[in-house]
Amino acid sequence: MNETLPPCPECSSDLTYEMGSLLVCPLCAHEWTAETASADEPAAEAVITDAFGSVLADGDSVTIVKGLKVKGGSNVIKVGTKVRDIRLRQGVGDHDIEARIEGVTTQLKSSVVKKA
Repeated sequence: MNETLPPCPECSSDLTYEMGSLLVCPLCAHEWTAETASADEPAAEAVITDAFGSVLADGDSVTIVKGLKVKGGSNVIKVGTKVRDIRLRQGVGDHDIEARIEGVTTQLKSSVVKKA
C-alpha cells in the first residue's frame, strides 16, 4: 500500500487506493484524480483550537469540558472524560473532531474540549 496517497476529500478517510488513474475511497465511494488532489494541497488548512484557544492536532488527548447528551440514546458523556487519539476532520459541519469514546466513534465540537 502506498503511504503517500492523500485522504479522501469527502469523508477524510485515509484508506484511499488507486484504481487506474483515479483515487478511490472505499468508505464513501468517492472518486477523484490525482491532479485534483495535488491542486488542493497548497491551500492552507484552518487551525482547529479547543475551548481555551490551544491548537489541536491529530493524535492529541483532550478532556470534555461540558456534559454532552448522546444523540439517539440516553447516555451522557460526563465532564472530565478523557479522550485519546483524536482525529481532526474538515467539512463535517461544526463537528470537527472524530474520537472513540467507550468503543464508539463519535464526532465532537472543538468548543467542548480542552487539550490535555
